[in-house]
Amino acid sequence: MTAIERLWEEWTLPIRDALHYADGRSYDIALAPGTPTGFTVLAPFDLDATLEDDPSWVSEVDGLTVVDLGERGLLWGGEGSYGSEGFLARLTTDRALVWALFFTESNPFDRIRLSGNVATFRSTLEVEIAVDIDDPRRWEAAG
Repeated sequence: MTAIERLWEEWTLPIRDALHYADGRSYDIALAPGTPTGFTVLAPFDLDATLEDDPSWVSEVDGLTVVDLGERGLLWGGEGSYGSEGFLARLTTDRALVWALFFTESNPFDRIRLSGNVATFRSTLEVEIAVDIDDPRRWEAAG
């Protein structure tokens, strides 16, 4: 089990603008208003090393909006422990993590619009993030 999967079992994510995959890959990300996706993927980082330095630097997450993808799982958006945090995630049908994005300054995501394979998440601060639901990096690179 990867570090991010262990955190997800406790409904927590690291307090860091990041994209995490269940297989253990993690990337720094940054909000990028005005771009097609609304964010940019930056360099990969070692989540295990980050948690080793400070295992308490996590935020509890709570879902505010969901889109049921049937046998393909769920899309989930919501908030972290602090008012400025927001997250979006793709889950399996049994709510295991596929991928998650966490933003420290987006505010909670409370709306999801699905068009084909692209989901657009909108926060209470009107931050809009668009992702390919199968791989957020794929659409970000193409967008």
